Order: sequence, then structure tokens, then C-alpha cells
Amino acid sequence: MNGLTDLISVQQNLKYLSITKFYNGDNLSYIIPSLTENLSDSTLIKLRFNKDTPLLFITNFKNLQELEFSVNNFNDLKDYEKLENFIFPQLQILKIPYPYKFLIKFLEYNGKHLKEIYISDSKGYNDNSINLSIANFCTKIRKLSTGFKYNELDTLKLVFYNCQCLESIKLWCGSRHLSEKEALEMVMKFSHDNLCEIILSYESDVRSSLLPEEFESFLIYWKNCVSRKSLSLIIVNLDYKSLDKNVENTKLIDKYIKLGVIKKFKVTNFEDAEFSHNYYNKVQQILCR
Repeated sequence: MNGLTDLISVQQNLKYLSITKFYNGDNLSYIIPSLTENLSDSTLIKLRFNKDTPLLFITNFKNLQELEFSVNNFNDLKDYEKLENFIFPQLQILKIPYPYKFLIKFLEYNGKHLKEIYISDSKGYNDNSINLSIANFCTKIRKLSTGFKYNELDTLKLVFYNCQCLESIKLWCGSRHLSEKEALEMVMKFSHDNLCEIILSYESDVRSSLLPEEFESFLIYWKNCVSRKSLSLIIVNLDYKSLDKNVENTKLIDKYIKLGVIKKFKVTNFEDAEFSHNYYNKVQQILCR
């Protein structure tokens, strides 16, 4: 343990710090005093941590550009409300696995410069009040991943209306969330021309119901919007029941790739590190290579 604190004490220009405690690991709180004393507020720009990290420790690093909370259970993040009024003036990327209520105030104070927000990126849990805070206070975001329920279309509309810099959005499809048709119609009706990447993430119990004519209507719309970039369409699913399993939809995808309307099409799942912000899973993938 002294070796770890000694290592921390000699760091002069550390920019990225990840604090990870696995299920049966030692409590890492003993390193916090050394971190606070030795790490420079001016150099540390990216911080990722999971459970049992004292949250007020984070407030020592006001120049953070990226902040990631990585916990496996909702109750693993303790005393999180202490952060709601704290300001990180340089914060650009926020990743958090659950829609904690403190985010409503936190985004009011920190949303101005945020460019990327990932809330419950691998589960789709959501809170409409938090999504309203995103719409009202995070108007410069370029990438957004958060859940919208089927009865929260007005909130999604407000996000599209206010967040005109938005380039990429993940929308969840399923019984609790939107249908594929609703998701694509909302994009057609309300998104701005900067949006060029749509990620449809499927709940485990959902089967695609998007008809080929509905899908082609969306693709024709995209083709006719000359001010839009070519589309990147990514499907994230668990049980292989997504829109690409319809043969006619597959033919449409091939057709519009050849026409240059679709630049990128990918079907993947949460084992793909690119589309999972579960740090534990990423570490396991690296160790198993």
C-alpha cells in the first residue's frame, strides 16, 4: 500500500486518473490524502472512479474536463448530493450509470460547457426531470445518451430544439421507451441538420416492429435533406431482434449505402467497448485478450 502512495507522490503531470475497486478489493480511501496533496489541479483533466471514493475529493480538481462515475449498483454512489452545487468550469464529458437526482442541479451549474453526456448508457434508465435539465442547460452538447420514455416525446422535442449542436444521439427502443418508428419520426420532425449519427439501443424484451415502408420513408427524408451529412446508423441489441433482421430492411440498408445516404451501418451489443461505458467489462476484455 505504501508503494501506491509513493507512486502517487512523484506524479508531476498526471492527466488521467482511474480509481477502481473491484468487489472484494481493499478500500482505497487511504490513498485520497496523497492524491489531494500531490496531484495538480492544473494538470488532472480526466477522472474515473467507482464505489467507495469520497465524492468531496473530486472537488479538489476544478479543471476536470472529463468525469466518469462507474458504479454497478445505484446505492454504490454515496453522498452524491454533495456534488450538486459544485462547479467544474472546464467540464466537457460526463458519464454516469444511473439518473441520480443530484444531476438536476449539477447540470444547471455545469451544463454550459458540456459536449458529451452519457446517463445510464448501458441500461437506459432515465429521469424526465434530468432530461429537461439537459434541454435547458446543456445546449452545446454534441453527443447524448439517455433514455426517453414513450410519454416523454415533448422532452425529446425540447432537447432537439435547444441542443442545435447535437451530432449523435442514442435512443432506446422498447416497451418502456420509444418504438423505432417514434424514434425516427422525432429525428425527422425536430432534429437539426448537425445530427448525423443515430444509435438505436434495444431493450432485451423487444422485437423490431418497424415496417420496411416506414424505414424507407426515413431514409428518403435523409436523402432529400441536402444540408445533412451522410447518416451513421448503429444498432445495439441483446437478443438480435432489431430492424436489420427484416430481410426487406436489410435490402434498404444496402440500397442507401450504395446511394451514399448511409455512410456507416453497424450492428453490435454491449460487449463492444465502443458502445459500453461499463469500465469493469472493458477491463475484463483487455485482460482476456
